Amino acid sequence: MRKLALLVVALAALVVPAAAAAHPLGNFTVNRFSAVQLSGSDVYVHYVLDLAEIPTYQEGARVRAQGFPREVADRLVLELDGKRVLLVPLVRKVSSRPGAGGLPVLRFEALYRAVQTTRATTVVFRDKNFADRIGWKEIVVRADHGASIRSSSAPAESASDELRAYPKDLLRSPLDITAARVEYEPGAEPGVRPALDGGRVPVRSAGGFESLVGRGHLGVGVVALSLLVAAFWGAAHALTPGHGKAIVAGYLVGSRGKPRHAVLLGGVVTVTHTAGVFALGLVTLLLSRFVVPERLYPWLTVVSGLLVVGVGTSVLWSRWHHSRAHTHGHPHEHDHDHRHDLRGLLGVGIAAGLLPCPSALVVLLSAIALHRIGFGLALILAFSLGLAATITSIGLVAVLARRAFGRLSFQGRLIRLLPAVSALVIVVVGIGLTVKALPGVI
Repeated sequence: MRKLALLVVALAALVVPAAAAAHPLGNFTVNRFSAVQLSGSDVYVHYVLDLAEIPTYQEGARVRAQGFPREVADRLVLELDGKRVLLVPLVRKVSSRPGAGGLPVLRFEALYRAVQTTRATTVVFRDKNFADRIGWKEIVVRADHGASIRSSSAPAESASDELRAYPKDLLRSPLDITAARVEYEPGAEPGVRPALDGGRVPVRSAGGFESLVGRGHLGVGVVALSLLVAAFWGAAHALTPGHGKAIVAGYLVGSRGKPRHAVLLGGVVTVTHTAGVFALGLVTLLLSRFVVPERLYPWLTVVSGLLVVGVGTSVLWSRWHHSRAHTHGHPHEHDHDHRHDLRGLLGVGIAAGLLPCPSALVVLLSAIALHRIGFGLALILAFSLGLAATITSIGLVAVLARRAFGRLSFQGRLIRLLPAVSALVIVVVGIGLTVKALPGVI
């Protein structure tokens, strides 16, 4: 009966839509919130961190440590009338909840009091914690118990309910506020220490693909169905923006590819994507002190874009050379064309599979944490096969469509120019990918 129930749950994951990631801003994010509280003659800072699955996996032990509030304070710069003052930790709270793939996500809260010797009227605050991590960054400034704000560069209300509810319209462009300046009038008497409200922590969905690795007893039926579900999510993931669908189709049309070329492309995408997940997993586990994995994505995108530009330029040159040879009656160099096709296929396949899916990385880390490494690797491979199957299908459609057009009785100028136009599209897409990724690496 238990096995039947597990099979039903796994089947539900196949047919019921689910979020791609438990954290609304993605599995890599470290989200920061600061509230500068001007209470009477006192100044407090309420600081909050919301760590998604992967940074929790990397930094969880450090965040939970007793000395972490002091470590945070060292990177919080609070200046009163131009002089930096000491922030003393008063109280802290660390809470955890389940995230994608059974990995936890952490919420850290701490309250600090500024040590001041004179009455100040200007406050400058900067947050330098986790400066190399992507995520939501927010600062608010409030006043009570006799203190009043004359001017402030930060709002008084939180747009994210202190990292509990992120506005949907800002998920693609999250707040990036790490400094604030305030002119205020302090109160005559000491204020009241703010209270931490760490109990209201939202519960989020565990995701579709990521939830597979945390299933209960792994019977043969559950494993088989889980692999099928993983392949489904891989195929669905390939239909989201990106993943080289237009590049693959354009390449196969531009190079006059055959069905076997489309299948070979799918194989290259599978190998590249799977290897990319493993490589990023090693970076996450072994090299996170030197490079955080999310910073590699812009570089991988640049490499992918340059590969696409190179392949597109090569196809365009090949079509032009082929056209000249055909016009002048020169014999074709089939061996050279074959080598060129293999290089092009490898380039397109690597470009399409080079960016590993963050969900697959979560599955890998979850498998390691749950001691289900073999099962996790099988899920990632099935996911990659599903992704490659979709890419291959798109390639086959492009090849068959080109052949269908080629058999039509009208052989107009547009049909003859289609391979060259497709190659030009590849070049343009590659340039676009590269330009879009450059701000992330500069």
